[in-house]
Amino acid sequence: MQALLDAVVDLVALVSPAKVRTVASALRGLANPGAAPSANTLADTPAARAAVGRVVEAWGQAQVSGDEVAGVLLGASEARLRVERELSVELVWTGPTTRFVPTRRTEQVLLDLIASATNDFFLVSFVAYDVPSVVTALNDASSRGVRLRILLEASTSHGGTLNYDPAATMRLRVPSAELFSWKEKPEPFVDGKVHAKVAVVDGARAFITSANLTGHALEKNMEAGVLINGGPVPKTLSDHLQALIDVRVLDRA
Repeated sequence: MQALLDAVVDLVALVSPAKVRTVASALRGLANPGAAPSANTLADTPAARAAVGRVVEAWGQAQVSGDEVAGVLLGASEARLRVERELSVELVWTGPTTRFVPTRRTEQVLLDLIASATNDFFLVSFVAYDVPSVVTALNDASSRGVRLRILLEASTSHGGTLNYDPAATMRLRVPSAELFSWKEKPEPFVDGKVHAKVAVVDGARAFITSANLTGHALEKNMEAGVLINGGPVPKTLSDHLQALIDVRVLDRA
């Protein structure tokens, strides 16, 4: 049965939902794979025909009817459609652009994320300075009751690598934020840095970027990232950051 499930998943990932329905209709009501139409009549490309052929071949190894195979095909196709509706990944870019490829700027995306937060916003950056628009948005979110948590690289006097304290600066700019740093770094992480740049909103949206929280990164540098809406990644990232706090890898700054 596993071989049939694998073959179905491969086919559904390869062809359109309409083609999946065509194959399902052709197999419905059949007693065994020997009665199945030729794959050449069910698919248009060599790869799709091969995938249909694998479904029919795997069916021969499973004790199921054509109706059951059709049901599995339709169920897998609907699951794929639902995931695609609920999950999107968008390119985010700062720096030179062209008229050929539309992209959104890092600052625009970050401000939109902060504005959309209803419960929790977790920001991670190596450094943070010269970002008045982000500071304003964070304070606005706090006034709405959003919990703000920010992880930054620590100063040398607090176990980090910077010659100034970004947490102290952020505390002045956004007093309500809970600030964290990575102070204790046992082997093999000695001399390690907080080099991740991510933002997570309500465990449902995640922004992963090369950009630090600085004016140059948001306005002048060539920076790239992805905005992930839905799916498991935002929740996983949120849970991971919380777990690092729970086990005291991250401490209050």
